[in-house]
Amino acid sequence: MTPPPARATLFDLPLDLLDLQGVAALLSAWTADPASKRTVVTLNPEFVVQCDTDAQFKEDIQRADLVTADGVGITWAAQRMGISVPGRAPGVDIGNAVMHARGAELRVFFLGAKPGVAARAADACAARYGVQIAGVQDGYFKPEDAEAIAQRIADSDTHLLLTGLGGGKQERFNQRFRVARVSIGCGGYLNVLAF
Repeated sequence: MTPPPARATLFDLPLDLLDLQGVAALLSAWTADPASKRTVVTLNPEFVVQCDTDAQFKEDIQRADLVTADGVGITWAAQRMGISVPGRAPGVDIGNAVMHARGAELRVFFLGAKPGVAARAADACAARYGVQIAGVQDGYFKPEDAEAIAQRIADSDTHLLLTGLGGGKQERFNQRFRVARVSIGCGGYLNVLAF
């Protein structure tokens, strides 16, 4: 069993003190564990500001199993507060590293973006990394459909859920349902993968 990383607190939010290599190794282990149901947040300055007015978002971040330093703004703020962060671990780099490390052993579900984007992202990742496509779903669904979508993800034995629904909404979905071994809010990452 992989020990949890050291955790600091930044603006009343958790921040795990791992660099990209450490995050990728931890998530590779978690995605290989059938009992895992973990959530990951990639913390950026916009999230910190949004938490000032969105108590649910703040709670979702506080309950996450792993919170990484997504941007230089977070590492800079942490250093100013005397917290030594070993390096950034942006969502794009995390996703690429885990898919590269696990390859054909990894089942990935692509959730979010405009219609067609998740499917193109899935095809690109299957070609580039050899991952298995657990499923795809665009982000334009009604709130009342969320539970059925979560059930589809759970039924597909998803190892890694890439949730690109935008800051706040993606973390809420991941925290509420916890249907994959690892669920990570990935913002615009699906668009990057698709094009």
